[in-house]
Amino acid sequence: MIHGRFQPFHNGHLEYLRGAGARSEVVFVGITNPDPWRVKEEPTDPLRHLPESNPFTYTERLLMIEAAAADERIPVHVIPFPVNEPELWPAYVPEGVTQYLRLFSEWGGTKLERMRDAGYDVVILDEGAEKQISGSDVRAAIRAGRDWSSLVPPGVARVIRSLERVAV
Repeated sequence: MIHGRFQPFHNGHLEYLRGAGARSEVVFVGITNPDPWRVKEEPTDPLRHLPESNPFTYTERLLMIEAAAADERIPVHVIPFPVNEPELWPAYVPEGVTQYLRLFSEWGGTKLERMRDAGYDVVILDEGAEKQISGSDVRAAIRAGRDWSSLVPPGVARVIRSLERVAV
């Protein structure tokens, strides 16, 4: 299983999906912050709860992930994943899944600790790698009218272009 806010799903997330896909027959993809009314502040990632950091709905993100996974031919099951409410995880996450993580920040360490505390087998992908792109980079490019489509997989670009609203 991989997880993230995917605001939007970008090329860094695609590498994350590929890493898990190479190790699994089917990848569960957990969308964090699935419900905007349940988003909580996280001290180790102080911007993740802000409305401007979360412009895409759960359904829009699900469509992005499904489009990217289909283009890559990686079978996925997209599920809500309330990352800041571990007590709810058993209601969403199948038993026995391996959690795949990429650690780029203090927030990554927080997630690693929570997942281990919950009893998940955790595999760190790309240990020691530097983060190359972020969702805030993509959102800023969209807002500024700069090229953003090269920052996301082609299927995601198709989904974003199909959305009625323009400003992100």
